[in-house]
Amino acid sequence: MQRQGVIFDLDGVLVDSSALHLESWRIVGAERGFTMTEQLFWETFGMPNRQIFALLFPEPLSEEEAQELSEHKEAVYRQLAAGRLQALPGAVPLLNSLRAAGFRVALGSSTPQSNIAVILRAVGIEDCFDAIVCGDDVTHGKPHPEVFLKAAERLHLPPECCVVVEDAVVGVQAAKAAGMRCLAVTTTHPAEKLTEADRVVDTLEGLTADDFAALLRM
Repeated sequence: MQRQGVIFDLDGVLVDSSALHLESWRIVGAERGFTMTEQLFWETFGMPNRQIFALLFPEPLSEEEAQELSEHKEAVYRQLAAGRLQALPGAVPLLNSLRAAGFRVALGSSTPQSNIAVILRAVGIEDCFDAIVCGDDVTHGKPHPEVFLKAAERLHLPPECCVVVEDAVVGVQAAKAAGMRCLAVTTTHPAEKLTEADRVVDTLEGLTADDFAALLRM
């Protein structure tokens, strides 16, 4: 039987750090002279910082400016997140269920590697993944499918044998553009905004490997 894979987004799927990200954007905005509104935050949640900067500044930042500002914003986020991160309900049991059933499991996130290492270690899931693709590994951010296609490649699986778990609209769009099934969780967006997903749930609690096998048979 063909091996199957599940590719998880991180923020909003395995951990809910959205409030910490919004707080870090607002702190940095007060320092650097821009305003991150709540509406813009949710519209851009899941995008790489360099795409978000284009919406925050009237003039494009240089590569060096964008890199420095991105690193600063994420450093502020890590300071805020220290000791405050927990896995979302059902996340760890689901990871264990999938691995026990023989699924290959990857992480496909716009988050930079420096954040991913901190988050996975904080919630005790650093050994749960066969592959990790982060924002540092891709040229194109979601809704471009690059992050998920790279994750499938590192799992040595074709896209049609993978299910993506996402919470953001751009993430669902990226999964479908990659030719993958998608399960969306309503952590950060209501169900009516996630209708492109193949299945929408309110929580990962109660999901098992059988649910993902069923999605791949659709």
